[in-house]
Amino acid sequence: MGYMLQRFGFYLVAFWVSITLNFFLPRFMPGDPVSRMVARLQGQIRPDQIEALRESFGLSDAPLWEQYLRYLGQIFTGNLGFSISRFPTPVVDVISSVIGWTFLLGFVSLIIAVVIGNVLGILAAWRRGGVLDSFVPPLLIFIGSFPYFWLAMGLLYLFGVTLGWFPLRHAYAVGTAPEFSLAFVGDVAYHLILPATSIVLVSVGGWMLGMRNTMIATNAEDYIVMAEAKGLRANRVMMQYAARNALLPSVTAFGMSLGFVVGGALLTEVVFAYPGIGYTLLAAVQNLDYPLMQGLFLTITTAVLIANFLVDIVYVRLDPRVRVS
Repeated sequence: MGYMLQRFGFYLVAFWVSITLNFFLPRFMPGDPVSRMVARLQGQIRPDQIEALRESFGLSDAPLWEQYLRYLGQIFTGNLGFSISRFPTPVVDVISSVIGWTFLLGFVSLIIAVVIGNVLGILAAWRRGGVLDSFVPPLLIFIGSFPYFWLAMGLLYLFGVTLGWFPLRHAYAVGTAPEFSLAFVGDVAYHLILPATSIVLVSVGGWMLGMRNTMIATNAEDYIVMAEAKGLRANRVMMQYAARNALLPSVTAFGMSLGFVVGGALLTEVVFAYPGIGYTLLAAVQNLDYPLMQGLFLTITTAVLIANFLVDIVYVRLDPRVRVS
């Protein structure tokens, strides 16, 4: 219990630091979003409206410490201000409308890559020197050396433009109203294939290689030799003794990857015009939408911290040595 409280305190401090940086960094940038809006409107806005906008964006002439305290209060009440590029839509509404698509793309891709990579790594290490161990890891690592966006563009050109097998953009057919129906779910899955495949192809090699190396080290442990000497079946030794303990580093890596699911597919979303966090963040940067950028950065940071804390909890349950230490 003391270990978990210590970790919880660490993540609280990290969360406070991320909030503080999220507040100060935009304010250290030259100019402010309201001035850019006024310049864009070319004098079509009254001074009292300008002051109201500055107040709503948290850019009033109040002292910086007072703005900081007000910002903290707004965060804990779920008020992240208004988006400039989509004014007067609140930032929370913009994020909530796109975060589900990012979770869908990132989570599906991560689960597929983790399962395939770990299974291949276990089999390659257990049959060390075989065909699977000799040829598949170098091939997957070679594919994984390509950037996400390059592989995404290649898949889009080959299977989307040239062959016409898959759609070119968005998360579902344009003009279709989102609804919970079998046809709409199938359409979403159809649009998900190419973006998810590009992420899986790039990341599955790392999962396989990491699991293979850990599995090889685990196979040399005394309890594996003892299990084999007792005459246990090879499949049981492989899965219940070797793979179970070799999975511990993968659990940590999975938690960290799960946190980066929220912002890790930025370039893939841009290539496929997938309406997620990454695509929205690019639009916010292009439009100098500081409140939306702040909200997106805060969302990504919070997701990473929560995922890592959950991994710490799971790791304590999987490895009793952590509790003892």
